[in-house]
Amino acid sequence: MNATLRKLGMPALLVAGTATAMTAADMVKDPLPDLGAQAAGPAVAPPGAIASAEGLSGAFRAATRAALPAVVHVRVASAARAVSQQQVPPEFRGTPFEDMFRRQGGQAPRAGSGSGFIISADGYIITNNHVVEGMDRVTVVLADKREFEARVVGRDPNTDVAVLKVDARGLPVARLGDADPLEIGDWVLALGYPLDLGQTTTAGIVSAKGRSLGIMGRNGAEAPLEHFIQTDAAINPGNSGGPLVDLQGRVIGVNSAIASPTGFYSGYGFAVPINLARRVAEDLMRDGRVHRPMIGVEIRDVSPADAEVFGLPSPDGAVVSAEPRGPAAAAGLKLGDVIVAVEGKAVKNAGDLMETVMERRPGDRVTLDVVRYGDRRRVPVRLEEFSNPRAARGRAAPEAEEVAAPVETSGRLGIRAEPVTPEIARELGMERAAGVVISEVDPASPAAGVLGRGMVVRRFNGREVRTVQELRAASEAVRPGQVVSLQVRLPDGRETIVNFRARS
Repeated sequence: MNATLRKLGMPALLVAGTATAMTAADMVKDPLPDLGAQAAGPAVAPPGAIASAEGLSGAFRAATRAALPAVVHVRVASAARAVSQQQVPPEFRGTPFEDMFRRQGGQAPRAGSGSGFIISADGYIITNNHVVEGMDRVTVVLADKREFEARVVGRDPNTDVAVLKVDARGLPVARLGDADPLEIGDWVLALGYPLDLGQTTTAGIVSAKGRSLGIMGRNGAEAPLEHFIQTDAAINPGNSGGPLVDLQGRVIGVNSAIASPTGFYSGYGFAVPINLARRVAEDLMRDGRVHRPMIGVEIRDVSPADAEVFGLPSPDGAVVSAEPRGPAAAAGLKLGDVIVAVEGKAVKNAGDLMETVMERRPGDRVTLDVVRYGDRRRVPVRLEEFSNPRAARGRAAPEAEEVAAPVETSGRLGIRAEPVTPEIARELGMERAAGVVISEVDPASPAAGVLGRGMVVRRFNGREVRTVQELRAASEAVRPGQVVSLQVRLPDGRETIVNFRARS
């Protein structure tokens, strides 16, 4: 008997803070309570409220019964890996220290688990890329406890989606829904195998849509596409790859991440929208890789300052933040254009645009609604297949100590700038030494986070900047709180437009 039970077994009552002894005779005098009568007592809630709650419980049960048979447990393992000779520093090769280095530098065996859901009766399964990445063995356990060795058909680090295949027939299949009609406040259920506890269902609501966390880039993604559904349904380690379903039991997302200071559920989970996951899975099943369409632009979210500079009614859309290339250049898009719709579907932010384009295929033609400094126009674009153009870009920004010259200060903007010298031009890969380069940004200034060292200022509020004196004069003419628009050359050679509000 534990301590709590022992305490409850003591013959004493705590009344208003006073412990009163009770004898056996006293206990005999008081009749035992009629537990049946207590259960039949008056209701503590109005019948309508109870009926409503019971109806919701019924919806949860029905959705779980519909979805759970197709949810699987994914167990993964990898063998120990030794360091190859090429990974041993040259000074240790052929010496007694080589074996020691290999043992200490190798990778220990790993094991883990996640979830997934069956999308075809012949054994195709969707899960997360991060569940199976780098693993040698993948085992799938069905809801009926049958186990199968699984083959990884394909993985996409950019969306964190992977497809597995098991040799089976007649499997239960998850119903795939549509994430687009989801609204904030809708009920959803997260299903999976968290913490090795077995099949588990948790309930919550959609608390946000189109959420970007910046986590894909840390996992080796070359062109991360983050547009998560955010939910407060409890998601824990082991839920990864499992389905997020609506009250009809239809899959509307793939559980992928949690926001937590502890590594366990702490309020919010994130799921890849099923529209995106399905599109990726179709490519992986057919070709083993993803054919990602592209417009040919680099984009960012619209800020309030951008909206003012570019003549937008609200800070919605995706700003073309570098010189367009490929199909975008051919269609006439320009740096500073704001894409506000695709085929008439409104674009709220950069992630919205990427997901909308991802639903198409290379070769498709789409019509973009574009705002160019207040002028709205329609631009037809033929999508091409994505390739990463930044892998072989120019040199990185110089360190602060490499930018050595007399420094001028622009206090209202919070930046320091200096002339581009021949040495700086070489570091930045510029053909000639001309212009003004930013050498320091005040971390407490409005320019922090949008401007950086090594950026060369080309234009200031539409006017060309050739010298530090011209930059100083332009910045001194800025009114407190005025929006400032700079066209700059980035350290890797690309051009972009940066907008922010000056100090008040």
